[in-house]
Amino acid sequence: MIEFWYEFASTYSYPAAMRLEAMAEEAGVAVAWRPFLLGPLLHEHQGMTDSPFNVVPVKGQYMWRDMERVCAEEDLPFTHPSHFPRNTLLAARCAVVGLDEGWTPAFTRSVYAANFVADADIGNPEVIGALLEEVGASPTAVLAAAHAAPAKDRLKDHVAQARARGVFGSPSFVTPDGELFWGNDRLEQALTWASRHQERETA
Repeated sequence: MIEFWYEFASTYSYPAAMRLEAMAEEAGVAVAWRPFLLGPLLHEHQGMTDSPFNVVPVKGQYMWRDMERVCAEEDLPFTHPSHFPRNTLLAARCAVVGLDEGWTPAFTRSVYAANFVADADIGNPEVIGALLEEVGASPTAVLAAAHAAPAKDRLKDHVAQARARGVFGSPSFVTPDGELFWGNDRLEQALTWASRHQERETA
């Protein structure tokens, strides 16, 4: 198994989310989807209240061009969002709600496509409601659940778990032996590591 820790505002998490399931299936590795909020960790560790790509403009310029290259290589559509980063709290809470119902992976991909392809405001309940409907979930029920204590508490727990695992960025991948891999460009390495761990455990 591999844990996939992701923040919906994260640019590089978009291509990671789009290619993870097929690659994990090929490697024979199960995926635990772990939506979380990166903002609290950035603030704790680096004192940031904005994306580092906004704080350091030259880094942001590089990232946007790199995203164009990465997405072109993976044959993924990509649009530079007109607002970055967007508010991801509602989307993350909804993703948490879906973990027990099985639609979180599909919803996750829909949210990333809305943000980084359609340039839609994923902080807007109407946008999120339409995405929930797309994946077969009830917008009314899920949005209500997203504002209830269990979803709020579970998302907070995800942030705490991410902190405990040493996660500092998104996307991050954590293997059962606690190995941490950060970045879309480390997905292959993370899956290989997790696969080898499984082989050792079953040997």
